[in-house]
Amino acid sequence: MERRRVFAFIAFATLVASAVVAVVLIDAVTAVAVALGAVLMTGVSGWYLVTTTGIGRAIGGVVVAGGFVVLLSVSSSASSQLAFVALLFVSLAVSIGGARYALGRDRKSLRAAPPPGVPVGPAARPALIVNPRSGDGVADAVGLIDAAKARGIEVVMLDEGLDLAELAARAIAAGADAIGMAGGDGSQAVVASLAMKHRIAHVCIPAGTRNHFALDLGLDRDDVIGALDAFGDAHERRVDLAQIGDRVFVNNVSLGAYATVVQSSEYREAKVRTAASMLPELFGHDGPTCPMTFGGPDGELHHDAALLLVANNAYTLTRLSGLGTREKLDGGELGVAAVEIDSALEVAGFVAAEAAGLLGNYRGFHEWTTAEFRVDADGPIEAGVDGEALTLDPPLEFRSLPGALRVRIPSHAPGWSPAALSPPSVWWTVRTLAHVLAGHRTTVADHESAPSMPARGS
Repeated sequence: MERRRVFAFIAFATLVASAVVAVVLIDAVTAVAVALGAVLMTGVSGWYLVTTTGIGRAIGGVVVAGGFVVLLSVSSSASSQLAFVALLFVSLAVSIGGARYALGRDRKSLRAAPPPGVPVGPAARPALIVNPRSGDGVADAVGLIDAAKARGIEVVMLDEGLDLAELAARAIAAGADAIGMAGGDGSQAVVASLAMKHRIAHVCIPAGTRNHFALDLGLDRDDVIGALDAFGDAHERRVDLAQIGDRVFVNNVSLGAYATVVQSSEYREAKVRTAASMLPELFGHDGPTCPMTFGGPDGELHHDAALLLVANNAYTLTRLSGLGTREKLDGGELGVAAVEIDSALEVAGFVAAEAAGLLGNYRGFHEWTTAEFRVDADGPIEAGVDGEALTLDPPLEFRSLPGALRVRIPSHAPGWSPAALSPPSVWWTVRTLAHVLAGHRTTVADHESAPSMPARGS
């Protein structure tokens, strides 16, 4: 902690030093104000840049570059340009680097931090259900079955034609005190719902295709065998589940036209191109053929959303294809995202925002959180539930199940989703850096300063 406090001091001190250099560097009074603003913009944006990922990093990089351009332009007539400009840039670079290490929100720090939850001993009667067909045969490719048996884990094969829920129920009835699933997210949800019901721990083995649940649990999706260590000495935590009607899901439910696109065989290989080609045809000229009705965050009824995503906790969304990750799985809430597309002409704008990872800039995009959610329609609704294509009869009633599932995580796993790396705002970054400077302990789990997802555009 003392080391991080030193780096926080360096970050603030060198930012102040940069401001002093700018004052000395610039002769004109009016240019001094511009230079000070550029220094502040460059330094603080740099702090944010090195502690975030994805589109936030790209935007931060643009702002930092713009700040340096401004500093160069206002210093062009200064008396001792070269030495002072070099000193200014070095000072800002040191400030940015100090912030990175002080905040400890890089991937190295993420892996070094203890995973969330409490340490637990080995499971007494571990059981693992394996879907050998999932993920194009990942289980067989990595030797998962032999590795599990070598650890004393009872292996149950989900052969073609067998019922997963029945297999899981039998394993639990036989005395399993921790039950795992090696398969896709839909299978994880089935087994997790039974683990919840019988109050035993669940183990997620990332042997599916996308493994979104494993990603947000903080597992290394490339280390399928290592995930078995969750049955041994591990960390256990409680996470939320969510429910649509009587069906439990671990990730999300997509509804409407987007669900139709996701269910297409071409979507997995070419998400944006598939959406661009299919959406205009789905909308025709008059919008969606089966409008959905739901209440927005302000209580107002909406009738013209083309796409709806209801998630077990909110995603950090820059695009719907590929989704992104969730900062936490224990918020006790549903994350709702809606896209309103009034006509086929607006599809191009949506697809462009989607392709650029700037979904939040599309005027018809709205997101908020809620504990319960209801969707009505005049006819059946196409849905993708944890990636499984279904047709559901309205009304669709969603609710969060806070802390419903006990999950075991290997002690060597990061234990944090990629979204946990990204600070929620520039202001959060500055405030947290100040807390570190003041000697307060902060970790990647500290999100109490982050605001809940606001309603946007509604």
